[in-house]
Amino acid sequence: MNLRQPNANEATQTFNRSKSVSPMSGICTRCIDGCRGNCEIFKSSFRGREVIYPGPFGTITAGADKNYPVDYSHLNIQGYAVGAFGLPDGEDPNPDTAVFPRVDTKTEYGWDKKVRMKVPIFTGALGSTEIARKNWEHFAAGAAISGITLVCGENVCGIDPGLVLDSNHKIKKSPEMDRRIETYKKYQQDYGEILVQMNVEDTRLGVAEYVSSKHDLDTIELKWGQGAKCIGGEIKVNSIERASELKKRGYIVTPDPEDAAIKAAYKDTAIKEFERHSRLGFVTKEGFFDEVDRLRDLGFKRVTLKTGAYSMAEVAMALKYCSEAKIDLLTFDGAPGGTGMSPWPMMEEWGIPTFYLQSLVYEFAEKLSNKGMRIPDLAMAGGFSSEDGVYKALAVGSPYVKAVCMGRALMIPGFVGKNIGRWIKENDLPKTVSEYGTKVEEIFVCYEELAQRLGDDIKHLPLGALGVYTYAQKFRTGLQQLMAGSRRFRISAINRRDVMALTEEASKISGIPYVMNAYREEAEAILDE
Repeated sequence: MNLRQPNANEATQTFNRSKSVSPMSGICTRCIDGCRGNCEIFKSSFRGREVIYPGPFGTITAGADKNYPVDYSHLNIQGYAVGAFGLPDGEDPNPDTAVFPRVDTKTEYGWDKKVRMKVPIFTGALGSTEIARKNWEHFAAGAAISGITLVCGENVCGIDPGLVLDSNHKIKKSPEMDRRIETYKKYQQDYGEILVQMNVEDTRLGVAEYVSSKHDLDTIELKWGQGAKCIGGEIKVNSIERASELKKRGYIVTPDPEDAAIKAAYKDTAIKEFERHSRLGFVTKEGFFDEVDRLRDLGFKRVTLKTGAYSMAEVAMALKYCSEAKIDLLTFDGAPGGTGMSPWPMMEEWGIPTFYLQSLVYEFAEKLSNKGMRIPDLAMAGGFSSEDGVYKALAVGSPYVKAVCMGRALMIPGFVGKNIGRWIKENDLPKTVSEYGTKVEEIFVCYEELAQRLGDDIKHLPLGALGVYTYAQKFRTGLQQLMAGSRRFRISAINRRDVMALTEEASKISGIPYVMNAYREEAEAILDE
């Protein structure tokens, strides 16, 4: 099986000249002296480290395309001809009560103080990447009116051009963080929340203290990994002055903007950009518990953790530590996934893929539960984009997984809505859009529904937010239909028997019954009556 082709990918803007390519190396079978490019080896020969990253930075999101041996497409959802589970208490299941629009897609998370969401999805960490910054109004307003949680990612304060630090090198003022929180809160109603994520640098700068004292946020999130997968290489800057500023703030900046050779190369325009990296975290049980206690002492009602596609040992650590610390939500982010600026080889080749990771998470959660430990509410992330994938993740992880964290799938509607607004102003609507009309209220199927709810405020709503809302409504309807087909009328009714493995390998990895064995005992009992 050819899982991916190295040495050429659209993400790194590289390609092979030859149609015939060695599967292992990705090198053309006939590599010619004099070739004019543009494979990764060719481009790396003069642009070096730049080729590690997807680009151009600030205008794209990038997701890995490695084709793993087993993924969620190797599962199918079960359908049933009898029963209806999860209807309101006291209701008799019948063809008039068990109709798909009555399916309740709401979910909640939290150890004691719960947060409700209208659909079981929330955004990935939208942090210090340029694409998150310049589209924030669309993403934040869209998540808020859709009733889902938005995660404000790491390093937002640290790269804020308007950041003011006090004499102790702690945040005194961060206009960018203020803007991000206030935008979400402006549109927030009874569902979802905005939570801020912290890495090593954020902790050192005092992000928790700042958002607690100034914005009175209820939830803060710790992070063990997945900022650039695991090394924190999230953003690029194209100014040597900006690179020096970030270095002074404590970040790792490469190449070193203060090195004489680098300054000369920048002056020659050979070096056009710099990378800002965060430091690796070092997890200890005592340190984790101490940090959780410190955050609760600051006034946070909920503390969550996001961890990456680390080894089996870290999976066990995360589950056990979070159970003992009463963490409110633990999100596991599998490979490949991706939203912004991770190194491309790391996105393709690093970490445990989501399907395998969730199978381990469930196995270990069961072991801890059987020992009498309470499992914190869980979420899965890493490559999800549709309601069928989310249904499968909820089923495989039942009863522990309450939601799915989605990165690019919740960003794309923001881009689309924003760009439709721009195309309308420029009288440049593409045919894919103009076939539905030329006005906002003609194009967006949910416009009037939202206008009725928001009143005159609809006129000021960023169109990207309308895109996110419309996508969330489609997602909700699609999920209702899938759940009704499985006779599950609320999220908590979904269980592991509601999916089947289409291959024996998928069954072996996940513990989900193979399609030729699922419900066999019940079937045989009917035949033997």
